[in-house]
This record gives sequence, C-alpha cells and structure tokens, in this order.
Amino acid sequence: MSSVWARIEPLLARVQKPARYIGCEDGAITPRHDEFGPAGPVAWLLAYPDTYEIGLPNQGLQILYEILNERDDAVAERTYAPWRDLDHLMRVNDVPLFSVESHRPAAEFDLLAFNLSAELVFTNLVNMIDLAGCPIHGADRAPGDPLVVIGGHAAFNPEPLADFVDAVVLGEGEEVVSEITEVVAAWKAEGRTDRETVLRHLSQVPGVYVPSMYEVRYDGPRIVAVEARYPDVPATVDKRTVADLGDWPYPKRPLAPLTEVVHDRLSVEVFRGCTRGCRFCQAGMITRPVRERPAEQVRTMVREGLRRTGYNEVSLTSLSTADFSDIEPVVHGILEDSASAPGSCGNTTINLPSLRVDAFTVGLADEVNNGRRSGLTFAPEAGSWRLRTVINKLITEDDLYGAVDSAFSQGWTRVKLYFLIGLPTETDADTLGIAELATRCAEIGRRHTGRASVTVSVGGFVPKPHTPFQWFGQNTAAELQRKIDLIRGATHKVKGVHVKWHDPEASVAEGIVSRGDRRLGRVIERVWRDGGTFQEWGEHFDLRRWTSALEAEGLSLEQYVYRHRTVDEVLPWAHLTAGLHQDFLWDDWQAALAESGVEDCRWTPCYDCGVCTGYGIEHVVASPVPPAGGSQGTGQDLERGGEVPVTLLARRTASEALGVGA
Repeated sequence: MSSVWARIEPLLARVQKPARYIGCEDGAITPRHDEFGPAGPVAWLLAYPDTYEIGLPNQGLQILYEILNERDDAVAERTYAPWRDLDHLMRVNDVPLFSVESHRPAAEFDLLAFNLSAELVFTNLVNMIDLAGCPIHGADRAPGDPLVVIGGHAAFNPEPLADFVDAVVLGEGEEVVSEITEVVAAWKAEGRTDRETVLRHLSQVPGVYVPSMYEVRYDGPRIVAVEARYPDVPATVDKRTVADLGDWPYPKRPLAPLTEVVHDRLSVEVFRGCTRGCRFCQAGMITRPVRERPAEQVRTMVREGLRRTGYNEVSLTSLSTADFSDIEPVVHGILEDSASAPGSCGNTTINLPSLRVDAFTVGLADEVNNGRRSGLTFAPEAGSWRLRTVINKLITEDDLYGAVDSAFSQGWTRVKLYFLIGLPTETDADTLGIAELATRCAEIGRRHTGRASVTVSVGGFVPKPHTPFQWFGQNTAAELQRKIDLIRGATHKVKGVHVKWHDPEASVAEGIVSRGDRRLGRVIERVWRDGGTFQEWGEHFDLRRWTSALEAEGLSLEQYVYRHRTVDEVLPWAHLTAGLHQDFLWDDWQAALAESGVEDCRWTPCYDCGVCTGYGIEHVVASPVPPAGGSQGTGQDLERGGEVPVTLLARRTASEALGVGA
C-alpha cells in the first residue's frame, strides 16, 4: 500500500486551507500499514461528504472510527470532501481521493463508507467516488473496487442514491459495522470473488439494505412495487438500534483538530431518541426509543474528554438535552469535577442545546456559562398556538414570553427565534404571528435594556420520510418567499427586530431528493457533471441546475416536491422501516389536520407507534421521574449563543393540506 503524500504536499501551498488535509490530530490512530492487503484486516475509509471543518466534529464518524480500530480484523481511516481548489488540482495532477491519516488512495480500501446528514451533499458523494478512481455506478464496479456504503439520517431514503451505492446502513452503526466487517473479511479470504456474492451476503445482515438486490416496478410516474430479487433477501429492511447506550461510551479518544472547525468543543452524547412527537422532525421519529446514558458515565466521558483534548467547553448533545432526566445533577457534577481537577481554574463552560424555556433552564444557562450572556436561542417553530398544535410543538405564548422576560431580566441582551414556514394548514395569519411574537419579545426586552435585540430566523419546511408529514406537498419557492416578505414587512419598523431567512430555492432542491425515488439518480448525476458540488454552500448553489436536470430526464418539481401523496401510494422507502407503523404515521397526520396534539409518550401511556413493541426495547431513562418542567406542554427549546443546528424544511396551502386523503 502506497502513500500519495509526496504528490499531495506540493499542492497544499496553492489551496485555501491546507490544514484540512494533513491529519495529525490528537486522538487519531496510526494505521497498521503492514497488515493491509488481500489477507490483512478489512480496511474502512470513513468519509464525510463536506469539508474537514464540518465533518471532523461529527460524532457518528468518530464513534465508528474508534470501534473499528479496536478490532483485530479491521482498520479505519478518514477522508473529507476536498474543497474546490484542491479538487481541481487533484484532477489536473492525477491525485486520487486519500485518507488523512496515512494519505493512502481511497481505491486501496475495502470499503468507502459515507455518513450522510443532509440531502444536498449527495452530489459531493458522487464526486468523491469519482475522485477515488471508482466507477460512480455500482453496476460498473469490479471485485477489486471498494464497496460504497452509506449511513446517517439522510440515508433513511437512499433510493435517489441507489445507482451509486452498494449498501446502506439503516439506523445506528455501533454493532452493524462489526457484522459488515466479518462478511467482507470472509469475502476477502475467498479471494474477492464476484461482487454479487458479497452484496447478497451483506443484504442478509440485519439493518443493511443493498439496493441492487431489489427491483422497482413503475406505472407511469408512480411506483407499483419494490421487490427482493432473491428469496433469501428480506422483503423489508428494519433499522438497527443499540439497546443500551451505556454499553457504548464512545468516543473515548475524541479527535482534537489542529485547525478551527465548527462546534470546536468537546461533545458528549447524553441520550438518543426523542418522544416529543414533533411531526415535522425526522430525527425525532427515526431515532426512537429514548435511551439515556448513565449519569455517572456522562460525567466520566466529560472529565476524560476535557483532559485528553484540552478543551474548556463541552456540549451535552441530544435531540432535546433538557429532557435528560438527570440533567441538573449531571451539570452540577461536571462543574464540581472541573473545579477540583488538578491544574484547573474551574472555568469549564457547558453548552446545553435544546433546553426547555422555563426559569430553571435560563437560570442554569447563566450558571454553566460562567455568567457570559452572549445570546439565547428559542425555537417556537410556528407563529400561532393553532399551528404549533398541528405540528405538535406544544409551546404556548406564555411559555415563550416568560422565558424571554427571564432572560432579559438576568442580563441577556440578544435573543434568536427559529421558525418554519410552509407548514401544513399554514395561513397568512399564522405567518404574521411570527412577526407578532418577535415584536412582543422585543417589547419585553426593552423593559430591561435599551440594547434588546431579537433575531427571527426563518426556514422553509421540507417534508421528510418516516414522519407524519411525509404525505404533504411542499410550498413553492415563490410562496415561501412571499411569506418571508410578509414577516419582513410586518417587522421592518419594529425596533430591535431583525429577520434572517434560509434560501427558499435551497429548500426546494432539498425537497427534490428528500422524498425521491431511483429515477432521481440520473438527476443527481447531471447536477454533479454540471459542476454542482457543495450545494449546501450558498455561493455554489443554483436551483437552475436541478430544474434543468429534472427537465432533461422528463421529471418535474410537481411530481417530486409540490404534490400531496395519498394513503394508498407506494412510497419510495416503503420497504425500509424505522420501526414506525405506517398506520400510526397516517393517523398522526390526520390528527395534525384535525389540530390535535399528543403529549410526550415517555411519561404518558404508549401510543403504539411500533418502535418499542417491534424492537423489544423500551425507553431507557436514568431517573424514573420527569425532569423539572414536566411534560411537553410546559417548556421549549433553548441554547446559549445562537448555535442551534436547525433542519430547514418547506409547504403549500391550508386548503390543499386539508384535502389530503379526502
């Protein structure tokens, strides 16, 4: 196995950020080069299809990196999408995609495995396969080519990528990567015979979906059926779920980069899953059930992580960190550990994403941030109680106003409010309600300070698979822009209110692939061949690439984005499941249209969504009683510093929504 570092190094002086490509982070492993080869360990190249500074902090990739490198029969390295400057130089100088640890060519690994967190990185995935020197289509690959695998939240509808990938991991990867390793090791021991053999074996690993093992039948624009090609290939692929998060205290050696990255702090996951039941939230649906990490393990991971990395800031991560049943004692314990650590100045900052809006959480935010008041972020999501009931975000105006008043009274001067527009049944009154909430929050702030600032951040809603809103037709870009203009017009003279928004055209492009089928592979390829990489970056995004590609393939925005789906329609991901019963999702969709909300099922009777009964795993909590603040109707999401990562989604009109399924 050969390093291409000698060919890479001369290029780095000609690129914008050479530190993206050198590796050498604290916590990185030294690959066992001498054990590579036909009889050596299974070699994984874990890939993130965006830049190093975005991909390095990704916890999923770091967890699998450690697990694989602990095995005697595997070795794992990492790679990230080269920025356009280096991409160009690599192609001109015939330098292939490489790992950052040993700078080995990607083609010399057994598996090229991508973590997908968003749909607009799909063109980057194709580009990286091509840079690796592999055929971009799975059907054209030889036995000696790497197996291309994908996983992550955006892989729960992998059909648009079916032409490009060999296998898909649905759900959590801690256990399944070892099972994949064993299948590939056996294949290597047999001399890497035809790919069909190993793919068929992989299709029988629980949680692994192999697109080439299935045939899709169409009737015009609609899917008629998705059928397995062989009797030993499962008709339906279920996601993988780790039963006890306490069994997986990873990462044990978190990576500490040599250059600035996003979320440049220690991250420790406190639990997985969410039972709040927000109907727009794919992550909350596909990660059920809730599994909390033992409180003492959280403290240990924080203490050891800070010691290893040298960070003085830690983020306790989850989909709703305030719902961790032991959040208060864990926070106090971390602060005590920091104060008593040898050589410590006791200045550890704890970042608490997604806290509910109540006096406790605002006061706690003050404590853990050492009195710093850089800003607080709340996510009401919708401008009226009626619409928040539709989306099951059961937050009252009093919840929000009470939290904002508490924040400004304790010295904060800036508040950010996140909203979605284009939600099901949304009317102009709901949209203008966003302006009303912001205006009222600014008025509250001015009672306490003359520097009160309220930023309204607006994103268009994109319906996602495996959610109650998967049948809903998305708003057009023009309609989303009209709603943005309504908010701007209603707030432009309000002192202290500022409006920011996500590009509506980017929401439309996300919607194209979000609920797409295999025919969109040709569209993704056209966009890529037209130079459409880094589509999540505003300076490189152009919706015309996507619409032109759709038109060239005889497809349309109406077919994939704007139309409502029907209850009897075969959805592209119907053969893939996150454990949720389809009738549960449909009934919840009907409940949304009826403006009926449901409480958090972690503390209420089971709604029989299918996850706990189907997987035999019930909610795992560290404490048997709800955290302070009670059930869903008492609070809201909060994070210090305005750094909440938000899924920016999109919709249509109330009359159309109410007609779905009628």
